[in-house]
Amino acid sequence: MTKNNIEIIKNMIIKACEKLKTGKIDFDNQRYDDSVSRAYYAVYHSISAVLVSKKLHFSSHSQTIGAFNKEFIKTKEFPESFTKIIQKLFIDRQIGDYDFDNSIDKNRAQEALNETEKIIETCKKYLITKNNLTADFWPE
Repeated sequence: MTKNNIEIIKNMIIKACEKLKTGKIDFDNQRYDDSVSRAYYAVYHSISAVLVSKKLHFSSHSQTIGAFNKEFIKTKEFPESFTKIIQKLFIDRQIGDYDFDNSIDKNRAQEALNETEKIIETCKKYLITKNNLTADFWPE
């Protein structure tokens, strides 16, 4: 992996962590629709970073999620449960951002944030291992 690529990956993970922080702030302010939207984007940036580590990049969310499933879930590098979590986050984001008849409740938003933290941490650990990095590579 080139230095340039690892810096791109680092920036993607930083952006993912920022989205998660914003999602938590939205949650604390009872903006659950926005909270799940930020959680989804945190996961999206995390799995995109993992794909970039294999020199893969896609222009659509569906392609990104599909490639992540193909490259990392089917190969058992990441837990199979991530597929359902990512699908649920995608649907929740759609509801939160575009559905005017429904909204996300507190419990669903909290679950989304919890699952997002797991996925981000798993992505970071994978990237540390695959790129011979130290845990302090990611800023807090």
